[in-house]
Amino acid sequence: MKKTDSRAFPELISELVASVEEVSSIAKDSEKGLFIEFSCLLNKLGLILSDIKDKKDVMDTRTIRKAIESIEKELQRVKTLIKSPDSKQPNTWIENVTQDLGRSLGLVLFASIDLHLEMKEKISALHKEFMNVRFNGSLTPSSSPSLGPSPSPSRPPSPSHGYEFITANASETEIEEERTEIIEERSNLTVDDVILQLKYGNDEEFNFALLWFNESIRQGLITNEWINEGGIVLILVNRLSSCKPNNRLVILRILQKLASENSENKEKMADAASLSALVKSLTRDTEERREAVGLLLDLSDLQAVWRRLGRIQGCIVMLVTMLNGDDPIASSNAGKLLNALSSNTQNALHMAEAGYFKPLVHYLKEGSDMSKILMATALSRMEVTDQSRASLGEDGAVEPLVKMFNAGKLEAKLSALNALQNLSNLSENVQRLINSGIVVSLLQLLFSVTSVLMTLREPASAILARIAQSESILVNQDVAQQMLSLLNLSSPIIQCHLLQALNSIAGHRNASKVRSKMKENGVIHLLLPFLTESNMKIRTGALNLLYTLSQHLPEELTEQLGESHLNTIVNIILSSPLETYKAAAVGILSNIPISNKKATEVLKKSNLLPILISMMNSSPSMISNSLAEGVAGVLIRFTVPSDKKLQLLAAQNEAIPLLVKLLSCGSLVAKCRAAAALAQLSQNSVSLRKSKKKSWFCVPPSATAFCDVHDGYCIVNNTFCLVKAGAIPPLIQILEGKEREADEAVLNALATLLQDEIWENGSDYIAKNAGVEAIIKIMETASVKAQEKALWILERVFGVEELRVKYGESAQVVLIDLAQKGDPRLKSTTAKLLAQLELLQFQSSYF
Repeated sequence: MKKTDSRAFPELISELVASVEEVSSIAKDSEKGLFIEFSCLLNKLGLILSDIKDKKDVMDTRTIRKAIESIEKELQRVKTLIKSPDSKQPNTWIENVTQDLGRSLGLVLFASIDLHLEMKEKISALHKEFMNVRFNGSLTPSSSPSLGPSPSPSRPPSPSHGYEFITANASETEIEEERTEIIEERSNLTVDDVILQLKYGNDEEFNFALLWFNESIRQGLITNEWINEGGIVLILVNRLSSCKPNNRLVILRILQKLASENSENKEKMADAASLSALVKSLTRDTEERREAVGLLLDLSDLQAVWRRLGRIQGCIVMLVTMLNGDDPIASSNAGKLLNALSSNTQNALHMAEAGYFKPLVHYLKEGSDMSKILMATALSRMEVTDQSRASLGEDGAVEPLVKMFNAGKLEAKLSALNALQNLSNLSENVQRLINSGIVVSLLQLLFSVTSVLMTLREPASAILARIAQSESILVNQDVAQQMLSLLNLSSPIIQCHLLQALNSIAGHRNASKVRSKMKENGVIHLLLPFLTESNMKIRTGALNLLYTLSQHLPEELTEQLGESHLNTIVNIILSSPLETYKAAAVGILSNIPISNKKATEVLKKSNLLPILISMMNSSPSMISNSLAEGVAGVLIRFTVPSDKKLQLLAAQNEAIPLLVKLLSCGSLVAKCRAAAALAQLSQNSVSLRKSKKKSWFCVPPSATAFCDVHDGYCIVNNTFCLVKAGAIPPLIQILEGKEREADEAVLNALATLLQDEIWENGSDYIAKNAGVEAIIKIMETASVKAQEKALWILERVFGVEELRVKYGESAQVVLIDLAQKGDPRLKSTTAKLLAQLELLQFQSSYF
C-alpha cells in the first residue's frame, strides 16, 4: 500500500510553488527560446497554485493530492532534462512534459467540486493551454486548433533519461486510475440513486450526484425521457434554496442548458414556485445574479412568465437594480428582460415605481387610449423624487401628456393634467411645459364656463403656478392680466394658485412692463380686500403679492393704503403665528415711502414700534433675514433727522441696541438699513449733547457718560451717540468684509462723526478703530457714491496733520489710480485730496 503524504495542504502547495519557481528560473536562465516560453507557462501555473493554497476546505482531497504529487514529479523530471547538456529533441519532450502537467491540472479541475466558479474557469483555461501547446522546429510555441488534448506523440527515451520517463509514465497512470475510479463509481449509480441524491442527499451526496449529472449531460449520456421521468427540472429548482453557492451556479447553468434544448423543460420552470426560486438568485452574488437573469431571459418568450414574474415580490426592483449596476452582461440581460416584461401594463407600472420609466413613457406615446390613461393616472399618484422627475422629463413624458390634455377626452385630460402637476415640481420640466405651448390652453380652460371642464381647473391653475416660477412665462405678455381678471371669478383653491402665480411673475427681474400693466389695471386696489379674507392661504397669497409689488410700486402703495388697511397689516404682524406672514406684512410697511407722513402717524398710533422691537428681541436666533430686513426698513421711517421726537420715541423703545446688533448679525440688506437708520440718528447727536459745564446739570453726570468725539456728555437714548452705542467697530467691520453693497450706508454713518464742530475728534476716533485703513482699502472696488463719500471723509481726516502723515502714503496709490481711471465725477474731489497730500498743485487742470 502506498504511503500517504503527511504534509499539511498549505505546506504541500507552498513547496510545490517553490519548485515551480525554481524550475521556471532554470528554464529562463537557459536562454533558449523554447525554455523561456515554457518558463512563462510555469509562471501561470505558480499563480494558480498560489490561489488554491488557502482553499483547504474544498481542495484537500485524496485525488487532488495525487495530482499535486504528480506535478511535483513532472517538475523534477523537467529540471533534470533542462540541465542535461545532451538532451535531444527538446521540442518533443517538452511538449510531452507540458501535456503531462496539463493532465495533472485536469484532474485537479475534475475533482474540485466546491471550488469557486471563477477559480475553476482559471484552472480550466490553463489546463487547455497546457494540453494544446505545440512547439515547432524553430523552438516557438504554437497552439493546436483542437479544443481537447491530442494523443501524445511517441516519446523515445534517451538512455540518460530513462528513469525520468518511467516516473512520468507511472504518475500519468496513477492519474488515469484515479479518474477511472471516480467515473466507475459514478457509473455504478442507478437512475434512482442519482434522483434520490439530488433530491434528498446531504451536501456531499448532492455534490457527487450533481457532478455525475453535469458530466453526463456534457457527454450527451442523458436523454430528455430520463429527465422527464425523474422530474429532474423541479428537483434542481427546489434544491436552489438549500445548496451551496457554487452548486447553485452549476444548477442554474444546467437549467439554462435544459431550457435551451427542450421547450417542455422550459415550461416546467415557468410555474410560479419555480420562478420564485429563480428570482431569489437575483438577490445573491454577482455571478449567480448573472446566471439567474440569463435563465429568466431565456424563459421570457413564454407569455405566462411575463405575468407571473411581475407578481413575484422584489423581482422587478432587482431587475431595475441590475440594469443600473456595474455588470455589463447582467445589465444587458436585465434590460432585455424588462423590455419583454413591459408588454404587460402592470409590469410597466411596477417598473416605474422602481424608478425605470421608459416603458411607462412608451405607453404614453404609443399605447392605446386606455393604456395612456392608466399610465398618466398612475404617474399622478406616484411619490417621485426630483431625480425621477428629471428622468421622466428626459425620457419624454411631458410632450405626450400635453398632447393628451389638448386632444383627449375628459378622463384623458384630467389624468394628463394631474400627471403634469406632479412633474411640474421640477424647473427643467417647467421649461418643457412652456416650450410645449400649454400656457394658452391652461388659461383658456380657466376661462371656460363649461360645467364638464370645471374639475380640470384646479390642476390647471396649480400647473400655472409652477410655470410662473420660470421667467420664460413672460413670453406670454398678457398672462398676468388674464390671471388678475380671473381672481374674483374662481374658487378658493384656484385663487390661491393664481395669487402664487402672480407673485412669481411680478417678482421676475425682467417683469417691469408686466408690473406696469398690473398697476394700470389697479392691482393694489384689487388685492387689498383679500387681506381680510377668512381663508388663511388666500390671505397669505395676497399679502405676499402685495409685498412683491410694494418693492416696485411704492407710489401706488401710498395712494391705495388707507388707515384701515395699515391697521389690518399691523394686526397681521401682531396676531399671526407664521413668521413668513409677519415678514411679508413688515416688508410692505417698510416699502411705504418715508415722505408719507400720514402713514407714519397711523403706524405710530398703532404702537407698531414696540411690537416690532419686542418681536425681534423675544427670540433673536429664530428671526429670519426677511423679517429683520423689514424691521430695519421700518426703523428708517422712525429715525428721520427732521423729527427729533420720533427719533426719541424710537430710542426710548430700545431701537438703537437692536440696530447695532443688526450690524453684526443681520443680512447684508439688514446691515445696510441699520447703518442708514443709525446715520439718521447720529446727525442730531451734536445738537443734543450736554456741555461739560456743570450749570447744565442738577446732578453731576457720570464720568463714563463723557464722549471724546462730541466733547460733551452723551446718553444713548437721549443723544443717539454712535460712540456710546458701540456702533463704530461693527460699522468698520462691514467695510473690512468682502461684500460692498452696504459701504455707502456705513460711510454715511461714519461721516456723522466728522461734522464741522467735531471733525478732528471724529477723525481721531475713526483712526483709532482702524477705520482709515478700511476706507482706503474699499476705494478701489466701492460704488461711485461710496467712493464720493469716502473721499469726503478722507479729506476731513487728512486735515489732521498727524493722520495725514500716518496714512497719506498708503492712500496716494489708490488716489492716483482713481484720478486717472475713476469716474469723471470724482476727479475734482480726488485732485483736491492729492493736493492736500502735496502730490498735486492746487492749480492743476484736474480742478
